[in-house]
Amino acid sequence: MRATDIIMKKRGTILRDEKGNKIPSGSTTLSREEIKFLIDGYTKGDIPDYQMSSFLMAVYFNGMTFEETGVLTDCMLHSGDVIQLHGYEKDGLTGPFIDKHSTGGVGDKISLPLAPIVACCGVQDPMMSGRALGHTGGTLDKLESIEGYNVNLSPEVFREGIKKNGFAMMGQTPAIAPADKKMYALRDVTATVESVPLITSSILSKKVAEGADGLVFDVKCGTGAFMKTSEDAEELANYLVKTAQAMGKKATALITSMSTPLGKMVGNFLEIEETIECLQGKGPEDVMELTYALGAEMILLAGKAKTKEEALKMEKEAVSSGKALERFLANVKTQGGNPDLLMSQIGKRRSPFHTTICAEKEGWLTLDAYKTGIAGVYLGVGRNKSDEKVCPDAGFIVHKKTGDFVKKGELILDVYGKDQACLEPAVKIIKEEAISWSDTKPALSTLIRKEIH
Repeated sequence: MRATDIIMKKRGTILRDEKGNKIPSGSTTLSREEIKFLIDGYTKGDIPDYQMSSFLMAVYFNGMTFEETGVLTDCMLHSGDVIQLHGYEKDGLTGPFIDKHSTGGVGDKISLPLAPIVACCGVQDPMMSGRALGHTGGTLDKLESIEGYNVNLSPEVFREGIKKNGFAMMGQTPAIAPADKKMYALRDVTATVESVPLITSSILSKKVAEGADGLVFDVKCGTGAFMKTSEDAEELANYLVKTAQAMGKKATALITSMSTPLGKMVGNFLEIEETIECLQGKGPEDVMELTYALGAEMILLAGKAKTKEEALKMEKEAVSSGKALERFLANVKTQGGNPDLLMSQIGKRRSPFHTTICAEKEGWLTLDAYKTGIAGVYLGVGRNKSDEKVCPDAGFIVHKKTGDFVKKGELILDVYGKDQACLEPAVKIIKEEAISWSDTKPALSTLIRKEIH
C-alpha cells in the first residue's frame, strides 16, 4: 500500500469531454485499511508532511462520507492514549460523563460557568479544552489567567478532579490523539481548516479520548465563526452528531449565533470575571441563555431530568443557591489556584495599558464579532501561531452592543492591551472595520437558531 495511491484515490481523476474540456471525475471512498495506513504512517513519521498536506487538500475539495469520517476519527483517536473513566465506580466516578464542545467564537466563555452548573445537577463533566488560535478565544488560556491554575493533568489527577468536584478541566496531552495535533498544525498552514469532515474528526478524536459518554455541540454560525452560513453550520452539526452516534456516543447540537461578541467581556481574565458574575446569577442575558440551554441538553443526555423545563429549573436552582459558584471555586483550588485571591481580583485586575472607544456619531450600532476578535489578537487576547503567548489581562469591556442606539460621545468599549504599542492598531480595526452605523435598528440574529438531535 502506498500513500500516493490513496491520495490519488481521494483526489479523483480528470476526464475530458468531447471538446477537450477537463471534467473532474470525483473521488472514491477510502477503506478503513487505507485511512489507517495514512494516519498510522503520519503519526509515526513514515509519511511526510507534503503527502499529508496533499491528502488534506483532496479531502477539503472532495469531502468524506459519514462512514469515512467515522473511520478517520477512530484512527485519530487510537493514535494515542484514551482516558478511561468507566471501571472506577467504587472511587466515585459513577457517570454519566457528558461534555460540551463549542466550535469557537469571540467572548465565548460558556464552558466555564456551564461545567459547575451541570455538576451540581448530577452530571460528571470530563472537559478537555483548547487554546486560542486566530480570532477565537481558548478555554485553557482563560483558566490559566487564574494564578496557579494547572490544566496539564495526568489521567489519574483528571479522574480525581471529576470525582471530587463533578468536573475537571485539562488540555490535550502529547499522548492524546497525537495524529490530530500534527494534522491540525498542518491544516492551519495549508488553508484546510474549514473542512467539515476534518473539523469533525479533529473535535471527536479528542472528545472521545477524554472518556465522555455523551456530547453536546455548540456550532457557531456568523461572521465570528468558522461556519459563516446557516447551511455550513447545519452540515457541520449533522456531521458531528451522526459521527458521534456512529461511535456509540449520545449527541445533540445547537446551532447558535456568533455575529457579535458574546457577553460583555472579551479576554482571558475578563471572561473569568464574567464567569463569576454568571455563577452569581448576574451574567449578561445572552451568556445566561446559552449556558442554560446547553446545560439542559447535557442534563437530558445524562438522564438526570425528563424534560427541558425540569433541567432548566435544576440549573437555575444551582445558581441561585450559590452551589454552582462554590463548585467552581472548589475546582480552582483543586487545580492549583487560590479562590480567595481570585475573588479579591474581581473588578480590580486590569492591564495598565488602557484606552477607550467612544461614539463619533449618533446612530444604531453594529459590532462585528470577527473584526473584534482580530483586534483582540493585536491586544494579546489570542494568537496567530500556536507557540505565541497571550496576555491574561488584555481584552475588551463592551458597553454597547449590536442593536443599541448610541449617542455621540457615549462609551462603547474599554480596551486593554499587552503593551502601549498594541492599542493603536487594535483601536484602528475596531473604529474602521468592527463598528458600523445605520439609521435604523439592525435585525438581531436569534441566539439559538436550531437544534440537531
